[in-house]
Amino acid sequence: MPVKLFRAENFRCLEKAEFELEPHYNLIYGANASGKTSLLEALAYLGRGKSFRGAPVTSLIRHGEQEFVLFGKIDRGGQGASVGVRNSRDGLEARIDGDAVRGGAALAEALPLQIIDPDVHNLVSGGPEERRRYLDGMAFHVEHDFLPSWRRFRRALKQRNAALKAGGDGIEPWNAEFVDLGLRVDQARRAVLEICVVSLEEQGAALLEGAVRFEYRSGWSADKDLATALAESYERDLQQGSTQVGPHRADIRLIYDERQARRLVSRGQQKLLACSMVLAATEVVQTHLERPVLLLLDDPAAELDADSLHRLMTQVFKLGSQIVATSLAADVLKFPEQPAMFHVEHGILRRV
Repeated sequence: MPVKLFRAENFRCLEKAEFELEPHYNLIYGANASGKTSLLEALAYLGRGKSFRGAPVTSLIRHGEQEFVLFGKIDRGGQGASVGVRNSRDGLEARIDGDAVRGGAALAEALPLQIIDPDVHNLVSGGPEERRRYLDGMAFHVEHDFLPSWRRFRRALKQRNAALKAGGDGIEPWNAEFVDLGLRVDQARRAVLEICVVSLEEQGAALLEGAVRFEYRSGWSADKDLATALAESYERDLQQGSTQVGPHRADIRLIYDERQARRLVSRGQQKLLACSMVLAATEVVQTHLERPVLLLLDDPAAELDADSLHRLMTQVFKLGSQIVATSLAADVLKFPEQPAMFHVEHGILRRV
């Protein structure tokens, strides 16, 4: 199981919370604003080094305290490890087995996880950056060279944009690096989407009971190579002061029953379509890593009728992931076997 023990201190409303997780099913229940989501957010922070709710560090530290501390004992493919995170106004400090590590990448490698939260529909209804992050999250785990290529590409993009703002002086070297690294990023995304597309369409069909398709758009015209598209966009780039073509403009087009999903499906359908994307990513990462990942479900029943919730949870259980879910009551979610039950009230957690 990915997480055996978890402890959070001074995180949001949680003064101190500690619990041992079961390998398959774990349920945290309680009233609204009791601390359920804070527990999931803390767990996710341990594996990402940031809040999935987009919250700044200052709002994560419990009122009156100077820092929060998170700790977990995890399973890294049969080998035990300890992961710790401390954050304050002075910055993030992360350690794995006592050794300092830099940034969220090392945490994500140590504790791979996926999240379904009430805002998951933004994967469908939100902007292209949401879907790029989704692709890049899979590519990070599956494509070995993706992260260094992506980091170097972001640097080349930043430098090229700076040259554009300066009137184009010194842009040629950055053009060449932008194209080289941009193609690497694009190829990694295409490769991981090709691996994932069957699972995406199967999960989408199971949850929505209709045909679902996913089309990748690279961020430049399909009938041109990137170097040509960049050259032809130069005058427009110069006017805008930023690069208008490239993998930083990529997107996934979601099509449900031959309609562009982000515009035409209901919010409940958008949630199910987005959930199918998260479940497909979970399956792909687990297959590649050859071990289960941590799947966090924050109030999965929200905005879903009973039948839709049943279809979602059926697909969730098929994955064999370690699940930590939240709900308002103990009997909302139906598990294949008895989960470990935790009740939270006013930030205080106890096992039931």
